[in-house]
Formats: sequence, C-alpha cells, structure tokens
Amino acid sequence: MSNDKTLFDTYFEYTKDTEPPTIYHRWSLITAVGALLGRQFWFPFGDTKLYPNMYVMLIGNPGTRKSSAIKTAARILRSAGYDTFAAEKTTKEKFLLDLEGSEDSFDPRLGRSTNGRNSPARDVLATLSLDDGAEEHDGIPREVFVTADEFNEFVGTGNLDFLSMLGALWDWDSETQTYKHRFKNSKSISIYQPTISILGGNTHAGFQAAFPEAAIGQGFLSRLILVYGEPSGRKITFPQKPDDHIAVELMEKLNVIREKIKGEASRTQQASTALDTIYRTWQDLEDSRFKSYSTRRFTHLLKLCLVVCAMRSSVRIDIQDVLLANSVLSFTENGMPKALGEYGRSRNSIATHNLMTALYETKKPLTIEELYKVVQRDLEKKDQISDLLKNLSEAGKIMWVKEAQGFLPKSKPMNSRAVYVQFNMLKEYM
Repeated sequence: MSNDKTLFDTYFEYTKDTEPPTIYHRWSLITAVGALLGRQFWFPFGDTKLYPNMYVMLIGNPGTRKSSAIKTAARILRSAGYDTFAAEKTTKEKFLLDLEGSEDSFDPRLGRSTNGRNSPARDVLATLSLDDGAEEHDGIPREVFVTADEFNEFVGTGNLDFLSMLGALWDWDSETQTYKHRFKNSKSISIYQPTISILGGNTHAGFQAAFPEAAIGQGFLSRLILVYGEPSGRKITFPQKPDDHIAVELMEKLNVIREKIKGEASRTQQASTALDTIYRTWQDLEDSRFKSYSTRRFTHLLKLCLVVCAMRSSVRIDIQDVLLANSVLSFTENGMPKALGEYGRSRNSIATHNLMTALYETKKPLTIEELYKVVQRDLEKKDQISDLLKNLSEAGKIMWVKEAQGFLPKSKPMNSRAVYVQFNMLKEYM
C-alpha cells in the first residue's frame, strides 16, 4: 500500500462498501482524531490554547445511516487503544461523576458501579472526588468522547442545563484548568482540564425535541457543527468485513498520531497569511439562525486545522492544511440550513433570506414586482414586501436605484467561501 495515502484516503477505502454518505464518514473521522489528540496538541491563541476536540452532529432523515458512520469511527478508535468513551445514556450529574471518576460513577464497559481509586473507570477518567471545600486533584487531564448515534438518548429532551454545561466545557482553558461543580446535596467535584468531544446523530424532528427554539442563541449551538447528509444511494444487502490490511493501516496511522503529535502547533508563513485573510474577509452565514455560530467560525476552523495537520503526522500547519480545512468547513456550511430545516424559522425570515439571495445574484436592479415574484409564497399579503424592503434599506443592506426603479444590494458581499477553498479536494464534491 502506498505511503502517500492520507488518513482520509485510507478511511474512505475502509468504508467504501458502506451506506453512509461520505460527508458523515469524513466528520466522524475528524471528530475521532480530535478526541484521540485530546489536550496533547494545541494551537496558541493569545493567552489561551485551542484544542482539537469538537462537537459534531450528523443530521439527516431516518435511514441516512448516521449510526453506522458514528459506530464505525468509534470502533476504529477503540481498536487503536482509545477507551475514554461516555455512557450512551446519562444525566448532567452522572456525566460529571463519571468524568470525575468518583466512587459513585458507573463504568459503561463493566455495566456496574465502580469503587473509587482502584476502579477501571478511575484508570480512564481518574481524579479525586472532593467533599465540601476540598480542592485536590491528581494532575491528570480528564477526557471523554461522547459517541451518541441517538443524541437525545444521551442528553435528554430540552435539557438546556446539561447543554449549557457542555457548551462551557468545549473550550475549557481557565487559569486553574479545573472545572468545579457543586451538586444540590452539597457534594463538590473538581475535574482537572476536562476535554469533551461529541459525535452525535439526529433527525430533524429529534433535533427540535433536543433543542427548543429558545436554544437558538444558546452557547452550545454556536459550538456545534451540523453536518447534513442525504442518502448515499448505496444499497448493500450483505455487508462485507473490511480488508484486514486496511484496518491495520488505519491502526498504524492512528498510533503514529497518538505517539508523535504532541505539544504546540506551529504554522508556516503561508498558513498564517491564509488564516488572516479568511478571518478578515469571511462573511457571516446569511441564515440568521447561525449568527452565534458565525462568531465562533474561526475557532472551528483552527480546531479543524489542528486535526488535518495531525493527520499528516505533522505539528506544523501549512497552507495545504488551511486549504483543506476551510474547504471541508465551507462545504459543510452550505448544508447547515438544510440540517436545521424549518427549526427556528419565521415566514418573514425565509422571505428576507430569499430576497437577499435574489439581489446578490442579480446583474441589474430588481423592481418591487420582480422581487414579489421571488417571495410571494413566503408572504401572507402582497403589501408585506414593502415593509421587508424598508427594513432592509434601513439596515443598510439594499439601496434604491432611482434611474432603474429597482433595488440592488448596497454592497455585494465577497464570496469569502471562494477564498482558500477548493471543493474539488473533497470526495463529497466529486
């Protein structure tokens, strides 16, 4: 087998005779590698550090094989020696106890409670359980990988408290590096350098059940990458076991990453220039539901750069890493509105989005009559378009061209996703 093959190449070869869409397999591998790295590889960011852990959710209609993609990545990672997996169903309190490794924790591999310091759970997620006021810990970072193909089974329905806590742990990097929590019974825990990775699966209906509309502006969603997939069209009646040689190659590549990729990531000048250009020119996603995501988009990109760089068995981010990472993220962002479906949308927001899309694509000013044809299905009354156009004009997004008696966007946005993006690098695009 060629040594020039990337980890993506090998993984896609391993999963070629499976039914999940390629984009599911790609993000499952990305998230798994981020979990494998944990805190041993980081990107310096001011006086903080960014780590490659990610929160990713595969979304699609039933039958798109989300579970298959997630379980395949988890199985490969487990075969490579990684074993800090979360329980499939839990509560906020139980999750923290398991992460802390206290005597009250439950080891999902054993199917029973474990008893403190000498337990297998403590070996994996070791820390000292604290009573009131105690602040001891053993200096071992805690990490866990949530692989929940039925995400709602893991987090529950509408559990904003749990989601808020997970959001806080996404980029935990406080001065003390210790997450402290006091339960209602006054028991306290202290978790040193918690690192959480999440790879979940959901349908549109399940997503709406897990995240009530009040959660749109909630921090967890801004930290979540939504990966929309459609059925691949492959129908495999009798799946075959992947070639053992490919499995061995995967293990070897993952072991190299775990053993070799450590410490602070450096970057080439070209990579720095590309990242600076992307940060300065990238425009927020037009869909207003992703406003909070857009504020963290660059952080998502840096985390992805870490993973892509590590996949080359390198600790130095180069221009090819930035190009691939930005292409993967941009391609995925194109499907994010489909991932949400009608979640959190109002009729006016749909009409506004469609109006701006038409104006961005036009080569001449569009009259009110022409614009109404674009949005007539989204409005209850024809005179509503006047209010929409007035609001867009006052917001500085459109302008009236008197000579043509029509509207144009005030400043046509740069197609920033065409900057340092090559979709033809992606198998999904072919």
